Amino acid sequence: MDEDDLVRRKDPHEGFLVPDGVSPLSSSDVIEPRRAARLIEGHEISINHDVIQVPSTKLLQLNDTQVIALSGAVSGFLSGIIVCPLDVIKTRLQAQGLQSLGENRYYHGFLGTASTIVRDEGVRGLYKGLVPIIMGYFPTWMIYFTCYEFCKDLYPKLFPHWGFAAYSLSAISSGAISTVLTNPIWVIKTRLMLQTHVSQYPTHYHGTFDAFNKIRSQEGIRALYAGLVPSFLGLLHVAIHFPVYEKLKVTFNCYQGSTQDNKKEQGIHLPRLIMASCVSKMIASVITYPHEILRTRMQLKSNLPDSVQHKMLPLIRKTYLTEGLRGFYSGFVTNLIRTVPASAITLVSFEWVRNRLSNITTGPGS
Repeated sequence: MDEDDLVRRKDPHEGFLVPDGVSPLSSSDVIEPRRAARLIEGHEISINHDVIQVPSTKLLQLNDTQVIALSGAVSGFLSGIIVCPLDVIKTRLQAQGLQSLGENRYYHGFLGTASTIVRDEGVRGLYKGLVPIIMGYFPTWMIYFTCYEFCKDLYPKLFPHWGFAAYSLSAISSGAISTVLTNPIWVIKTRLMLQTHVSQYPTHYHGTFDAFNKIRSQEGIRALYAGLVPSFLGLLHVAIHFPVYEKLKVTFNCYQGSTQDNKKEQGIHLPRLIMASCVSKMIASVITYPHEILRTRMQLKSNLPDSVQHKMLPLIRKTYLTEGLRGFYSGFVTNLIRTVPASAITLVSFEWVRNRLSNITTGPGS
C-alpha cells in the first residue's frame, strides 16, 4: 500500500482528497493543495506494522471552515483598499445619467472623471466610501467563500451529473446570503461616493455611522435595502462567473503537482490563475452589467418619484427613454478596469492565503 492509498483510506468520508484515477477531477480536488498531508501530520500512522509518530509543526488551531472564512476576509480587505478609487469613478459615471436628466454630463470617461474628482475634491475624493468598502468587502467575501465552499461540497452530491449547474447553485446560494446581510453597507458606500458639491441633490453625511443614522432616521430602514432586487438579479453574475472560473482553473491547469522528498505537492501557477479569474470576470460582466446601473440608481438620491426610482420596471423604462440602451452600460469600460483586477486580487489572494494557512494550521476537520 503506498502513501496515497493510506491517505485515502484514513477517512473515507473526506471525499476526493487525492485524485484516484477513476473519479473525475473537479475543482474541489485542485483547490485544496496539501490537505492530505495535513491529515497525516500530528498523528500516529502504521506502515508495514511499524508505528511512526509524525510530529505536528503547525502554529495555529484552525479548522477548514475557519481557514476559508479568514482567507475570504483577507482577500476582500485587500481588494477593497486597492480598487476604491476605481469604484468611486465607476459609481460617479453610473449615477450621473439619472442625476443630470439630459443636461451636459459632468464626468467624461475614466481618466477625465479621475482628473475632475482630484481637481474638485483632491486625492481624498478618490477614497470616499473607503470605510464602508472595507466594512463591506471584509464580511461579504468571508460569508461568500464560507457558504460557497460548503455548497460546492453539498450540491454535487445532490446533482452528481450536473457539474456546471451545481457550481451555479453554489454561487447563487452564497451570493444571496451575503447580499441580504451586507446590502445596507453598500447603500451607505454609494451615498458617500456620490456626496459632492456638484450633485444636484447633495447629502451631508459625516462618515459611515452618521450616514447610517441619517438614512435610518430620515428615510427609514427600508432605504438601507434599496437596490436589493437588482442585487438579486446580479446573482446571475456570480452564477456565470464562478462556474466559468472553476472550469478555467482546470482547463488552464492552474494547480500543478510536483514531487519533493517523496511527497506529492501542488503549487499555484499564478499567471494562469490570474488569467482564469480575469477571463471569467469579463464574460460575466458583459452579460450582467445592466443590473449594476439599476442598483446604483435605486440607491442614490434624485428628484424622481419613489414609484419610478425604487421600482425596477419603471426605472428600466425611464433609463431607456432618457439614454437608450447605452444608458445601461454607463461606465462599463471603467467597470472592467475596476472589476477585472479586483476579481484577480480577490480570487488569487483567497487561494494563496488559504494555501499558506493550510500549511501552518491544524485543528478539527483540518
